[in-house]
Amino acid sequence: MKRASISSAFAAVLLLTGTGAGAQAINDPTRPPAGFMAPPADEGAAARGPVLQSVKISRAGSSAIIGGETVKLGGKYRDARLVRISENEVVLRSASGTEILRMYPGVEIRPVVPEARAGTPLARKSRAPAKTLGKHE
Repeated sequence: MKRASISSAFAAVLLLTGTGAGAQAINDPTRPPAGFMAPPADEGAAARGPVLQSVKISRAGSSAIIGGETVKLGGKYRDARLVRISENEVVLRSASGTEILRMYPGVEIRPVVPEARAGTPLARKSRAPAKTLGKHE
């Protein structure tokens, strides 16, 4: 008898709370605040042009996704030809000129250069000689 009353009480709680719970949005604590990804007002004009979304560089051939379209190296995007693809940018050439599209337009990517300490050359890591397997002499 005790089991039946517990299960009926549990069912009643589910019925009372279940209808409103399905309609509530789940708050994701890792989600960025509203407007975080929106471009600043002065960059609005730049966002209307073609946007480089991805690049693929392989032995089989290189391509880029520009404005949702996949364009192979040497292929055409609108009235321009894709003439160069690198890890962070592509170059489009048309009758009106050359346009460089960057993957991260607001970020300047520079290689890391280790700092040399005053008076000492950069230390080089040395590797131990490889051991050979086989007959011992």
